[in-house]
Amino acid sequence: MQTIKAAVCREFGKPLVIEEIQLDAPGLGQVEVTLDAVAICHSDISYAEGGWGGHLPAVYGHEAAGRITATGPGVTGFAEGDTVVVTLIRACGTCPNCASGKPTICENPADGVQDPIKTADGGPLLQAMACGAFAEKVVVDHSQIVRIPEAMPRDAACLLSCGVITGVGAAVNAAQLRAGQDVVVIGAGGVGLNAIQGARIAGARRIVAVDMTEEKLEIAKSFGATDGVLATDPKPWRAAYKALGGRGADVVMITVGAIPAYNDAPRYLGWGGKAIMIGMPHSGTKAEYDPMGMSFQGQGLIGSKMGDTVIQRDIPWMIDLYEQGRLKLDELISGRWSLEQINEAIADTKTGSAKRNVILFDR
Repeated sequence: MQTIKAAVCREFGKPLVIEEIQLDAPGLGQVEVTLDAVAICHSDISYAEGGWGGHLPAVYGHEAAGRITATGPGVTGFAEGDTVVVTLIRACGTCPNCASGKPTICENPADGVQDPIKTADGGPLLQAMACGAFAEKVVVDHSQIVRIPEAMPRDAACLLSCGVITGVGAAVNAAQLRAGQDVVVIGAGGVGLNAIQGARIAGARRIVAVDMTEEKLEIAKSFGATDGVLATDPKPWRAAYKALGGRGADVVMITVGAIPAYNDAPRYLGWGGKAIMIGMPHSGTKAEYDPMGMSFQGQGLIGSKMGDTVIQRDIPWMIDLYEQGRLKLDELISGRWSLEQINEAIADTKTGSAKRNVILFDR
């Protein structure tokens, strides 16, 4: 067991507290990763605000990159010194979903009972989302990591752990977008920009971004959107129809956890279209839609968790695209902060103007 520094949530809705915590050595099938970078995702913020419940105290953070500094018994394929990204996708590999290539919905998720972290006095401490990466080091299951090139910048690499695979994967895996189809992406934040990139990479004919500000719509165009529509318009779906040549979209990707976005999403769909549910509202909130109309028009609602990603397959592919200049990662980074500045970074993220803020541990 060793002592490390972490940002701990002790009360929902309050600033995180930088303190020393205890970290166990890696056990069976686990690896210890000393982190170089972790990005701030809106999911971390939702948890820290109490929007999804959970136990406290807790360490959040799940979009990380670093270097393996220890391995536990039974780990194969990885070694000390390997540079890796750390994801929240912990998969048993043997349940029906894992066996059919759907590890993001593994039927044997982490239960939090055997978490490898404790408070400084040995009390319980939740390793949120099976990562707890707002900390100098993590101990995670080997199924959660993917090796990356040594030379790849860690601030760019960490984005592959959640925001990028969630957005790109939603377009390619969940929506199974075909070349020539038309797409609407609601929300041009970190995940939305990656959904736009995914649609572009998949060969979409037109990609319409919908967001609250002109600034975000201009950024969306730099990531591949062909058109932009202000969500503040009285009936923004009409402008989207116009941009799509008078018809609805084949695919609508909802990348924000806002109920109004979910209520409006079917309005953007064309006949036979499907809405991909990516952004996660707070627990207990409800959306409304017309099931008769959607059924009559052959439309569908599809949930997408982490882009239906198979990390050992999809992350190396995305790294290759990045190295070719076809996938933007560096351009997603809005700011770089130290761990001690994490509350400032979270506040900046909550303004809605940031794409992705990244905590660097060497600052």
